Amino acid sequence: MTTTSIPKSDLLTREQAAEYLGIKPETLAVWLTTKRYNLPVVKIGRCVRYRLRDLEQFIESRTIDFTGC
Repeated sequence: MTTTSIPKSDLLTREQAAEYLGIKPETLAVWLTTKRYNLPVVKIGRCVRYRLRDLEQFIESRTIDFTGC
C-alpha cells in the first residue's frame, strides 16, 4: 500500500482550524477547556484535531440573516 492510495484526512490541527475560522489557536484552546461553544474535537492521544465538516457546521450555526432590517 502506497501513501498515494490513502485518502487525505479532513482532520485539521488546532492551528489549521484556527486559520480556517480566522481566529488564534489559543482561542480554540480556551473554547475547548471552557466548553464555550459546542465545537466537537477528535482526540488522538494528546493531539486535538478538528473535522472540516464540524467547522463548516459551526460557521453555519453562527450565521445571522439580516435581510429583515
